[in-house]
Order: sequence, then structure tokens, then C-alpha cells
Amino acid sequence: MTERDIVPLLDQLIARINTSGPMPFEEFMEVCLYDLEDGFFATGPLRSTISGDFLTSPEVSSWFGRTLGRFVASEQHRLGRDGFFVADVGAGSGSLLKAVAREIEFGSIDVWAVDRSPAARAALSDQSDWVVGKGIADLPEQVSGVILANELLDNLPTALAVWTGNRWEERFVGIQSGALSLVRVPARTEVSSWSTQFGGIVPDGGMVEVQLAAGDWLRAALGKMRRGSIVIIDYGGTAEELEPRRTRGTLRTYRAHHLGPDPLLEPGKTDITSDVNFSSLMAIAAEAGCTIDLYRQDDFLEVWGLREEIRRLRHQELDLARQGDPIERLKVRSQRIDIEALVHPRGLGDFRVLVLGVA
Repeated sequence: MTERDIVPLLDQLIARINTSGPMPFEEFMEVCLYDLEDGFFATGPLRSTISGDFLTSPEVSSWFGRTLGRFVASEQHRLGRDGFFVADVGAGSGSLLKAVAREIEFGSIDVWAVDRSPAARAALSDQSDWVVGKGIADLPEQVSGVILANELLDNLPTALAVWTGNRWEERFVGIQSGALSLVRVPARTEVSSWSTQFGGIVPDGGMVEVQLAAGDWLRAALGKMRRGSIVIIDYGGTAEELEPRRTRGTLRTYRAHHLGPDPLLEPGKTDITSDVNFSSLMAIAAEAGCTIDLYRQDDFLEVWGLREEIRRLRHQELDLARQGDPIERLKVRSQRIDIEALVHPRGLGDFRVLVLGVA
């Protein structure tokens, strides 16, 4: 057993900062989430399960993936069946890909499931006809098809910038009174530039999560595509939509399906996340010459027929009530309620779906 095996991550970080000085918040977040020995996603069980820490839309209802699968099937029809490529980056248990697969034709199709979590990759390896990878870099070059990223970019490390009234400062992770603390440092050039371009109107003392890593991810994904679409689904909004949240910022943690503690208190023990700034992603896509469509999740799912499924289930409930079959009626009702959660205007329905077309 090495010294690292018995030293908690909190103590490791304090020792590291004592030796090297305060660290950028994105570096701290990377360690907390993805450190191979102690990171939240790198250790422990699958996180996106009922017994885990949060549920994403594919776990709420398989109809999320099936409806998204209709879009994927339309891309398969447009691009051609043979050689068609589908990848889910941040695939988790594979629930999204399994549901998508029910709607598309298989033939000469390359299916990839990618996740940094060892527990996720172990679960994904049960699908013998899928290729399992760790990250976007593992995907093949110049593919034609669809890359999916559902609730992935919100977990990519972010810097923290604070508007002081006349300039941007950053918040690094340092030590005060023996505990981790956010400390003020001058903003790096790239952080200041991003904040000015995509932060929107920020009050004095307001915080912006600077999502340089999300931009790097999108550039990498675009570099893989010859033709097709990249679909990014996450909570967040445009720079303008996020402005009301800038007073305190959107950084937060999750654990056991509830908001968790301050991210500095229990590193490696909680999810760390923030709202995705879709304006920054659309700027990168525009520069790359993509077509750009930004939807609310409820609107996107309606376009691809999910409201029809809700209506169908309501009619089925009524028929079962008339037939006097309460057990089957309850099963159908449960399915309908799960689907309706996907389009709830103050819940999952308020997520954003960014569809980028690559010629």
C-alpha cells in the first residue's frame, strides 16, 4: 500500500497547494472528478442510477433515447446506411444508446460508447457489438454520422471569473486557516477574454464559469466529423439567458440526488457542475461553418413525436379504465408520468438541445 492509498484527497490537495501554491479551479475540478485514484467519476459505482447520485433523461424514460433515435435515424437515411457512425460520449450505463438503437437500422454501422468512468466502461463492455472508449480522442477520424453528448459538458472543468467592477479576477483554490478556500488572483488572458465575450452583463462581484474545456471538447468532436451532426444536451442557456444567475454563479455539487456541499469541503465525494453556456459553443460551431439549431428539450422532443406518445398513452389509460384492468392501467400511467417528466417546463424540459450540422 502506497502513501497515496491512505491519504484522503483533501489532504493530498492541501499538501499540493502548500508546495506549489494556489491552483486554478479547473485543475481542482479535474482532480475532484477524474483523478484515477480518488475522483468522483473515476471511483465507485455508476453515478447515474436510482441508487447513485443523479438521474439523467435516459434513465427517467427510455422514450428519451427512442425519440432522439428518430433524429439519428433521419441522419442515417440522409447520409446512407453503410458506414454510418453513432457515438455516445459520456455514455454511462448505455441506456441512451440502447434506446436509440431501437429506432435505427443496423447494417454496416459503427457504434461507440465512450466514458471516462471505469464503472461505466465495465457496464458498457456487456454490449459486444459496441466499441468502448475513454474519451473523444478515441473516436476514429472523419466519420459520417452522429455524436451524442447528454449531460457531459456540464462536468468538464471550468475556471471561475469574478467581475470586480472594472476588470476580471479569477478564483483559484488556495488555503486559508488550514482549509481549502477560493483566493483572488489576476485573471489569465484566456479567462478574461472568454468572460468578456460570453459572460454577458455581470454585476459587481458576480461570478462566471469559464468553459474553455467545453470549447476544446467541441473542437475535438468537430475534428472527428466528415458529415453528420453533433447533438449536445444539457442544462444551461445562452449568455443572455444565464445573466440572471450571474450574481452568485451556477457552480454547485450533487450527491445522492440532492444538492451537495460546497465543492471545497469534500473533494472527490461529490459531483461538481455548472450551467452550460451555449453561446460559447455556438460561436465555435459558427466559426467551423456548421448549421446551428438550439432548442429547449421539450420543443426538440415534440418535433420528433414525443407528445404523440403521451397522447397515445393517455388514450390507452382510458381504454384500460373502461376495461376494468387497474394493474395494466397503473403500468401505463407510470410510463406516461415518466415521459411527461422529460418535457416538464420547469425541469428536464428546460434543458437545451444544440444540434450542429457538419456538411
